[in-house]
Amino acid sequence: MAAAGGEASTESVSDELFQNFYTEVKQIEKRDSVLTSKQQIDRLLRPGSSYFNLNPFEVLQIDPEATSDELKKRFRALSILVHPDKNQGDPERAQKAFEAVDKAYKLLLEPEQRKRALDVIHAGKEYVEHNVKEKKKQLKKDGKPLDVEEDDPEMFKQAVYKQTMKLFAELEIKRKEREAKDMHERKRAREEEIEAAEKAKRDREWQKNFEETRDGRVDSWRTFQAKGKKSKEKKNRSFLKPPKVKMEQRE
Repeated sequence: MAAAGGEASTESVSDELFQNFYTEVKQIEKRDSVLTSKQQIDRLLRPGSSYFNLNPFEVLQIDPEATSDELKKRFRALSILVHPDKNQGDPERAQKAFEAVDKAYKLLLEPEQRKRALDVIHAGKEYVEHNVKEKKKQLKKDGKPLDVEEDDPEMFKQAVYKQTMKLFAELEIKRKEREAKDMHERKRAREEEIEAAEKAKRDREWQKNFEETRDGRVDSWRTFQAKGKKSKEKKNRSFLKPPKVKMEQRE
């Protein structure tokens, strides 16, 4: 029970973080659609940014259906705002913000990567739409009014935003798991390769040593055989020596 409570608590904190982030960012965007350099840097680097910045369209604050020209113009405007040269009072954070913008832009320049990002966004929207239908179906079954909070366009947009971020996060986690697995496999293969090379080296050294000492071993064996033969001949001669005859004394 304690573990379940801990997970619920963690999820609650995550949802609260998301809610605060979403509300503050949208309020700022509503007040100033461009945002100042400092506001953009804060937006791109605030707590949870590694989670929210997985969506390249959100990083660049551009509509997923934007044209290539619109994407290019948005990148130029945003990159100028957060560029380290323009923010010499805080160059390190500006550099990180610029890298986030640059990464998002380059990702969207790749047709396949852009398609994947769009697929995630569409999947998030479809999930929310399906969830709304299920909620209304259950309300109808219970004989209750069919009103849900997602009927409010802003709440629907927020739900899609939240679900989309979760999908991007799940994909990133899977990508890192695959990367870690591949790295482990490459490391294991390398270790096996090194071990095989060392074994081959030991075998070559043993063979070389064996060949170099072969003549010495043969000579030692021949010497041993020669000594054994002489010893055997000497022993045989001692066995063949006739017994001494004892002379009888005469009276």
